[in-house]
Amino acid sequence: MRLLLLLLLTFPAFAAPIEIPIETNRTALVIRVDNEGHLTIVHHGKRLQQATEYARLPGNARLYEGYSEFYSSAYTPAGSRNLLEPAIQATHADGNPSLDLMYVRHETKPTGPGITRTDILLKDPQYPFEVTLHYKAYQKEDVLEGWSTIRHTEKKAVTLQKFASANLYLSANHYYLTHYHGIHAGEVRPEETQLTGGMKVLDSKLGTRAQMFQAPMFMLSLNQPAQEEQGEVLAGTLAWSGNFQFQFELDPQHNLRLLAGMNPYASAYTLEPGRDFTTPALIYTFSTQGMGGASRSLHRWARNHRIPNGNGDRLTLLNNWEATYFGFDEPKLVELFKDGRKLGVDLFLLDDGWFGNKFPRNNDRAGLGDWQENRAKLPHGLGYLVKEAEGAGIKFGIWIEPEMVNPKSELYTQHPDWVIKLPNRPDAVFRNQQVLDLSNPKVQDFVYGVVDDLFTKNPTLGFIKWDCNAVIYNAYSATNPANHLYVDYGRGLYRVLERLRAKYPTVPMMLCSGGGARVDYGALQYFTEYWPSDNTNPTERTFIQYNYSSFFPAIASCNHVTNSGSAPIKFRTDVAMMGKLGYDIVVSRMPANDLAFSQEALKTYARLKPVIYQGDLFRLQSPHTHDVMSVLYVSDKQDKAVWFSYLISDRFKAGADQPPIRLRGLDPAKRYTVQETNLMPGSKSPIDPTVVYSGDFLMSVGLDPVVGGGRTSVVLEVTAVGQ
Repeated sequence: MRLLLLLLLTFPAFAAPIEIPIETNRTALVIRVDNEGHLTIVHHGKRLQQATEYARLPGNARLYEGYSEFYSSAYTPAGSRNLLEPAIQATHADGNPSLDLMYVRHETKPTGPGITRTDILLKDPQYPFEVTLHYKAYQKEDVLEGWSTIRHTEKKAVTLQKFASANLYLSANHYYLTHYHGIHAGEVRPEETQLTGGMKVLDSKLGTRAQMFQAPMFMLSLNQPAQEEQGEVLAGTLAWSGNFQFQFELDPQHNLRLLAGMNPYASAYTLEPGRDFTTPALIYTFSTQGMGGASRSLHRWARNHRIPNGNGDRLTLLNNWEATYFGFDEPKLVELFKDGRKLGVDLFLLDDGWFGNKFPRNNDRAGLGDWQENRAKLPHGLGYLVKEAEGAGIKFGIWIEPEMVNPKSELYTQHPDWVIKLPNRPDAVFRNQQVLDLSNPKVQDFVYGVVDDLFTKNPTLGFIKWDCNAVIYNAYSATNPANHLYVDYGRGLYRVLERLRAKYPTVPMMLCSGGGARVDYGALQYFTEYWPSDNTNPTERTFIQYNYSSFFPAIASCNHVTNSGSAPIKFRTDVAMMGKLGYDIVVSRMPANDLAFSQEALKTYARLKPVIYQGDLFRLQSPHTHDVMSVLYVSDKQDKAVWFSYLISDRFKAGADQPPIRLRGLDPAKRYTVQETNLMPGSKSPIDPTVVYSGDFLMSVGLDPVVGGGRTSVVLEVTAVGQ
């Protein structure tokens, strides 16, 4: 009787359902507490003008049978009455493998200008086990973050077999999933498929460099294949740098259940009493303006709320890799500083090969982990280089890969227990290296110390490129033998980065992982930018940069002018100017005309980059479907736009006789001039800069940028006049 009374007080019967609307300016996720105290999703889409009408939502008319209320559960438990894929699965201390999660209370409160957070507490009526669902709503950006916190006070540990971040529920006639897969140098290749009955799973089991084959992001189009500027689209990405899992389950009644979170593969987690297990956030937006609208919402959110200095500036840089590879010394680097100054960049980046003495880093087979200056190459140390670069008028930055180790290194010899490996298996290396065990606090301190020591000795060091080139083979931790390695590695990495950002909040840092194998908003809360791919062939890069732009803003995308491919310097530069411009090129070997163009291009870029960095992106023509790729960045005031067009096909007459390209995002009532910029010295443009067009004309009729065999790339400035 006493237990029954306690249950009734904790889980009262509800006379009427409770509506919990989670709203942005244009969209809403509506969660309903039914009469029995279970949480269901009854709406995910356009925000209603009258909030009181959410109570009239019928829920899902297709639901029937006694068990079916679990189909639309907002966080589906395993082992009780649920017949479909669960969001959470746990085994209690007494061995019981079931959960039932019932509503206790919720709270919505502001957490910043234009931001609200809703917390919904659920409890199991039989066990002291609870889950709190968190939803953060960004009003102006129309973006939601969803994550969960799992906690219990049972007498002994509970084992978590699954722990999703979010559990969404959608209803449509048809569902079209665009996901992004690839390989090194061929990242984020989109593929759209219509979802049918059953389960579609996107996941990673690589540990580190987790996104090498599959990216943790998706576009889900409702009722029709995805279109750029129309249709209902849900775009999502997981803020997690380790193994992830997305599950899209079309249930027996043709509704879609979406489960997203850390991959539970080899990660059954032992949760001690009184401890919290908090999952990473699923970041998502619902758009009624197609993929383009979803992208612009995510870009604004990232700039305003996630990426460090997202509304600020970025440094242009010159990297030494193509000029020297591992074969450099102090005099050679000092000469390259002068090249950087001559070119007109802000910073010189010293890449791999500057460290190691007992095992010198003269190739990628030795020295990784021994982060002391190589005395043969750099007898006066990094401090000398920092001062010499500053004396030449540019800043100095440096490459590191602190999570990894070569077996041929002092670090490996001294601390073999710091390396992820199985004790009874042969060492397995990836790119001649292995992964340090960041689940180990001692390793976390070491990795933090690598970076902290660089800044302590060189306070004016201007930039860090943080690489991560190996995956986890033989997953085992000598100090963390439970199945926690994959989860605790990611958490350990974030602890290191949190400490570094607390001490060095403004230092620019590039996120790199063998190219784009770690591009996610979990890591990008610490890094100002990312390296999309080691493939710098400019034609290939148009595809890669275009695809990444679905989720990440231009200010964060590092695009370098290199000697890869045979394209002219203008094409290479125009492609790199789509985002954060840099160079990895031998300046001393550049033809005079190319150098003059590049010097002027950097000045042009300085003028244009505020619009590129902070403007709304409109993808006008896709390289996947057109001979000419075209994208437009439009300023917030719609008074300035930068228009890039590229010939990406070498087929006969490619680009010729194409219809005018219609612009987007302009003010139809404003009047604009269109002027070509970034021209080669001595060349003339066929675009007449004296003609004035209405925004309505440019968006309804369009304009031909005149891209073809003799003009493979065109950059146009669209400027409002008479304001």
